Amino acid sequence: MRINRISCAQQLLLTLILAIGFLQSQAQTNPLQLIQDNKATSIKNQGQSGTCWDYSTTSLVESETMRKGLLDNPDLSEMYTVRNVYLEKAKNYLLRQGKAQFSQGGLGHDLIQAIAQYGAVPQEVFQSTSGEIPDHEGLDELLKHYLDSLLAHRPIPSNWQAGYLRILDNNIGTAPSQFTYKGKSYTPLSFAKEVLQFNAEDYVNLTSFTHHPYYQEFVLEAPDNFANGQFYNLPLEELIQTTEQALRAGYTVMWDADVSNRNFQQSKGYALLFANPEEAAQDVIHPDAAEAPYTATLRQQLYENLTTQDDHLMHVIGLEKSKGGKVFFNVKNSWGDVGPFNGYIAVSKAYFAINTVGLVLPKAALSPTLKKKLHLL
Repeated sequence: MRINRISCAQQLLLTLILAIGFLQSQAQTNPLQLIQDNKATSIKNQGQSGTCWDYSTTSLVESETMRKGLLDNPDLSEMYTVRNVYLEKAKNYLLRQGKAQFSQGGLGHDLIQAIAQYGAVPQEVFQSTSGEIPDHEGLDELLKHYLDSLLAHRPIPSNWQAGYLRILDNNIGTAPSQFTYKGKSYTPLSFAKEVLQFNAEDYVNLTSFTHHPYYQEFVLEAPDNFANGQFYNLPLEELIQTTEQALRAGYTVMWDADVSNRNFQQSKGYALLFANPEEAAQDVIHPDAAEAPYTATLRQQLYENLTTQDDHLMHVIGLEKSKGGKVFFNVKNSWGDVGPFNGYIAVSKAYFAINTVGLVLPKAALSPTLKKKLHLL
């Protein structure tokens, strides 16, 4: 069992350190054949912030606006949502009297609910005080200290948000209440409604675990699920098939997964469930390397013994195939242009099966049969 987990930002730093010597001296041509390439915006860099949940799901929403033909190449502000979600985390933390998770982390549904509640703004309107690549080192500790000081001197004053928002203003920036986009004035909510045509009900959360009934919703037991988001539970093979079918139909998928293991090799471009651990240590990974078998039982065991945890969230945008016929998910990461595929990583179905924690995808991507099983029709 892993004792110390690492955040999205720490994982990025570790990956960069491991990749420096190798990637500066070598270039790797992608040996995979692209078989489904869905619309997605460019690779972003979450910098020193544990906000992968925001970058990955923002990318999902951007892809949806392109799929629908609403915008050609949208660039939405991740930091606007981060600022709003920090306020929701504070409310939750105080009401639970400090006995709740408070960190930079979150899950994909936090972005969906934040846009529904607060709206969205373009990146050109709001970045952050540290610029396009955020640096939030120490921010969660600063905010938590403020909240803990309130809890230590009860009752909590009615104007507690004023001091909290000043910290957010100084460290992330002051959010705009109104702005101009392409010559027209919007509020964040009107921008989300009119330009993005956003509706939180258009998205659904999926996962696969055996300790809850299939085809029903349950609150995912993960530390960063501070909002108690519910996920529909599918059999493992159906979860994989649903993901592939959604991609083949032109949709994209937000992916929450464990990446703190030797099988996730961003610096080499691949994530496979290696049957032979020595192959993961090779300088160049062969996509047709043998993989270990997986089962729902093994997946459940690894989740319950805390080997598999929700380390990192990314955006699945397409499908690729090796010369041997193995299908890979083409995954957009938020660590900048890291690895031989410039920020993308090819993820095998076996790796996906064992390490997936949860998904967010458009409800329209589900088959009529699955919608009926989930009572979504």
